[in-house]
Amino acid sequence: MIRKLFAVILIFNLTACAELQQVVNQLPQGETIGNDQIASGLRQALDFGIDKQVTKLMQTDGFYKNELVKILLPEELQKVDKTLRDIGLSNLADEGLKVLNRAAEDAVKEAAPIFVDAVKDITFADAKNILLGSDNAATQYLTNKTQTALYDKFNPVIKNSFSKVGADEIWNNLITRYNNIPFTNNVNPDLTDYVTGEALKGVYTMIAIEEKDIRTKVSSRTTDLLRKVFALQD
Repeated sequence: MIRKLFAVILIFNLTACAELQQVVNQLPQGETIGNDQIASGLRQALDFGIDKQVTKLMQTDGFYKNELVKILLPEELQKVDKTLRDIGLSNLADEGLKVLNRAAEDAVKEAAPIFVDAVKDITFADAKNILLGSDNAATQYLTNKTQTALYDKFNPVIKNSFSKVGADEIWNNLITRYNNIPFTNNVNPDLTDYVTGEALKGVYTMIAIEEKDIRTKVSSRTTDLLRKVFALQD
């Protein structure tokens, strides 16, 4: 059984290498591209995605006014939001949403060093799998390499941000007001873990957008290296 499994893995790797070699062979006469260039091209694509898209999330309203990543309330608090709006407290409900997103915007500033390390470590084997993979293969690579480290970084920052941006006070007021409404069941959720998870989703969503653009739009390949490397997967 182990020998069969090893044989399957070996065949898969040889096939992937053969596919990559085939597209390399199809380059115009006299134009060559080496393994180092392919790996560098993938690093550059991820660097661009991080610099262009993740940086946006660090700005004020980077989450709050971006419908792709805006952090909404967890399911158990959606009834809080609706009830407060129904009784004329829409401003309070809006402020509650805003401070959750502010905490995420604050936390993303901690992401850059972790991403830099992950991108720097991309090997040719990684690059080969990414280049021949799906439209978000590079983003998936980055997710696997950084998710745990980013969670550990984001969580305490978000917790501190709740104090800094006043989220703890706002949510205490909001939930207290809700819990005082007759015939409602009291809620007391821990929002730190929830917002941490949503912030991570937002980061990877924005990187995936940039990766897809580079893969599918020649105009988004803004350097010679990107044009040369991603021409292999066209």
